[in-house]
Amino acid sequence: MIKFVLNNQPVQTDLPAGMTVLDFVRYHKNLKGTKIGCREGDCGACTILVGELNGNSVKYLSMTSCLMPLSNARGKHIVTVEGINRPDGELTEVQQAIVDESGTQCGFCTVGFVMSLTGFCVDETEKSCESAISSIDGNICRCTGYKSIERAAEKLTQILNQKNEQSRLGFAAEKGIVPGYFSDIKNRLETLKDLPTNEFYEAENRPQTHDAKHGAEDQYTSEKSRTKIENRKSFVGGGTDLYVQNPEEMVDATTANLFDDSDLRFIEETNDSIEVGASTVVTDLLVSPIFRRIFPNLYAHLKLVSSTPIRNMATLAGNFVNASPIGDMTAWFLALDATIVFNNEREIPLREFYIGYKKLAKTDDEFVTKIRFRKNFSHFNFEKVSKRTCLDISSVNTAISLNVENALIANAHVSAGGVAPIPLYLRKTSEFLRGKEINDTTILEANEILQSEISPISDVRGSAEYKRLLARQLFTAHFVELFDYQ
Repeated sequence: MIKFVLNNQPVQTDLPAGMTVLDFVRYHKNLKGTKIGCREGDCGACTILVGELNGNSVKYLSMTSCLMPLSNARGKHIVTVEGINRPDGELTEVQQAIVDESGTQCGFCTVGFVMSLTGFCVDETEKSCESAISSIDGNICRCTGYKSIERAAEKLTQILNQKNEQSRLGFAAEKGIVPGYFSDIKNRLETLKDLPTNEFYEAENRPQTHDAKHGAEDQYTSEKSRTKIENRKSFVGGGTDLYVQNPEEMVDATTANLFDDSDLRFIEETNDSIEVGASTVVTDLLVSPIFRRIFPNLYAHLKLVSSTPIRNMATLAGNFVNASPIGDMTAWFLALDATIVFNNEREIPLREFYIGYKKLAKTDDEFVTKIRFRKNFSHFNFEKVSKRTCLDISSVNTAISLNVENALIANAHVSAGGVAPIPLYLRKTSEFLRGKEINDTTILEANEILQSEISPISDVRGSAEYKRLLARQLFTAHFVELFDYQ
């Protein structure tokens, strides 16, 4: 039995845990405001707010309900557009701002924009026009153009910056951005937090120690994607890839959902290393004080990774085990020379995890528990080229970490995606850079070695020649960004 709060109503259901929240609210609760669009997390028409207990408050994030399994709603506050509508029938501040700025035409996408902007209004992040527009980077409008919607976002920022000492959620309730019942959601979720999570997982598979943590998405799927999911056990995290690849099979699949397991979602620092839990999502990295200190350009880099709703759902281990040759976070951690730890304590370099296209160096009984990397670098950069800035996969991506001492590169690790059948650690290029000065000769020679290591193919994201050119330019861009190299 799955229990949660849907808008202002308690819900308990024994429907399949693999059903998406989108289908549940539309077809079983008749809440048709949440729209069906792409069913791949791209268009944002199905955006909802998901509130969960966070210390003494409720933290709300925007998510795409088309990729969210019903089991991930357990113990949370699920908010559709019907749940933010005012009881007197008047428009909320968000809805009014969009109307005032002529931000809607056909209206199909409008609900998604409203929900994303409402989530922006109730979170505790600093408010600016840039962050307001960033909050709707997961929403696509097919007919208005975006300037009117951006003006509405800027108008909301002015309202939000009038807040004094009250919390964002309290201010939002006072201004009519969300209904008053939101103030009691914390108490209602408190009554649900100690309920059992997943009977299949609890009975058969739940790790019993801190070191027996699972990864996310479906760590049994990447190398067995043709196997019928319903005939085997699947571990699911955010679902952002698995529900795109196998949406129909997942509804009735025997799954264990790991997205909310606190033992799998952590960021810890030791004297020389960082450890990250397998179910940590990209947004966790973005708000982590540890990551923000170590990676000065963290926001600019992670803004290139998908969109806000997907970053709120996508897990690191899911990105790794999907084994996509263009996985953004895979390239990121390859350049950190990260290692991955399995449930049996076996630890291997991430660069040795990929042994062929969609083939992983692990057994069926192994699953990722955490990721570890050393803090032995002084410079880091990530570059990506895609057809659009947000919500798009890379044509080519690359990352680099360097430790520079006395004007020499003491250590270097370089990665690239979209240029080989696997996420590629550039061994020869990395080795060549060590001990070298940063100058024209070094960069040109390293670029030639890089070209010998890659083997791109022509596909919908560009020709092989184009990808080779991108790899050359993006490698050079690392030095432009990090050292003002011209």
